[in-house]
Amino acid sequence: MLRVRIAAVGRLPTCAPEAALITDYLGRFEQTGRALGLGPVQVVEVEDRRRGGRAGEAALLERQIPSGAPVIALDERGRSLSSPDFAAELARYRDDGRSDAVFLIGGADGLDPALCARADLVISLGAMVWPHMLVRVMLAEQLYRAATILAGGPYHRT
Repeated sequence: MLRVRIAAVGRLPTCAPEAALITDYLGRFEQTGRALGLGPVQVVEVEDRRRGGRAGEAALLERQIPSGAPVIALDERGRSLSSPDFAAELARYRDDGRSDAVFLIGGADGLDPALCARADLVISLGAMVWPHMLVRVMLAEQLYRAATILAGGPYHRT
């Protein structure tokens, strides 16, 4: 079973409209992924109260990386993957016997370059810059889409 952790900078209020979307997509991912050896998902939020900038945020995010887990950083300078390629990456981690995978989402200024350099995979959700709260929604949707692709379901149509 590949457990998924999303470690993100900043707090998302539970009443925010993004929160409902994230909950919905992650719930769907867990339901679909369970039979595929994917899930559960844990979302961890960190806040740099000492205002250490990207380096301070990186230190907090580093603490959320389980030992031996592949690190997937979301960064605008990362690789663009198709949804089937993203699904294949998750399946590869699972099939390699990894028990955890962690996705890192930076704050308003993005991830520290040293943290991106340490990542196993750096992906971009497109050439445009997205607010980090929307990145959480988009990642949650892509996790669900990946599970449906691996399950052969109809959600993802090519």
